[in-house]
Amino acid sequence: MDFEKLSMTNEDYINYVQQKSKKSPIFKNLALAFLVGGLFCILGQALTDIFEYFNYEKKVASTIATIILVFLGAFLTSINVYSKLGKYAGAGSIVPITGFSNSIVATAIEYKSEGYILGLGANMFKVAGPVIVYGITSSVVIGFFYWLIKLFI
Repeated sequence: MDFEKLSMTNEDYINYVQQKSKKSPIFKNLALAFLVGGLFCILGQALTDIFEYFNYEKKVASTIATIILVFLGAFLTSINVYSKLGKYAGAGSIVPITGFSNSIVATAIEYKSEGYILGLGANMFKVAGPVIVYGITSSVVIGFFYWLIKLFI
């Protein structure tokens, strides 16, 4: 063991990490995230437009498109394609609703071997749970302020 590294200063450690770490191609990563995330959004809009074409109301059409995207994310996760897409696209695969679906299904698959109650049931929302909690909380707060504004205007 190299005992010199144990007595490094913070600055020495930062320099050491910068020497050893691989530089990430930030512009390539940004472009891929934008393209893949954009493709998911285009798919969602196309599905909505298709259902509107078949005389579904916009709200119903967008709900059906959302359900299809959630299923697509879950299905691609279950056949181990979404993880490969995530390595390639980065945040572009995480941000859309398909990423939310992926986070639930991937965690469920990981903990399934520990049983349905204490494994799958207890751990399935470890990643997605905070998103749900803060999403609902922020929507309630925003809804309350919207109600207050409408009450006085």
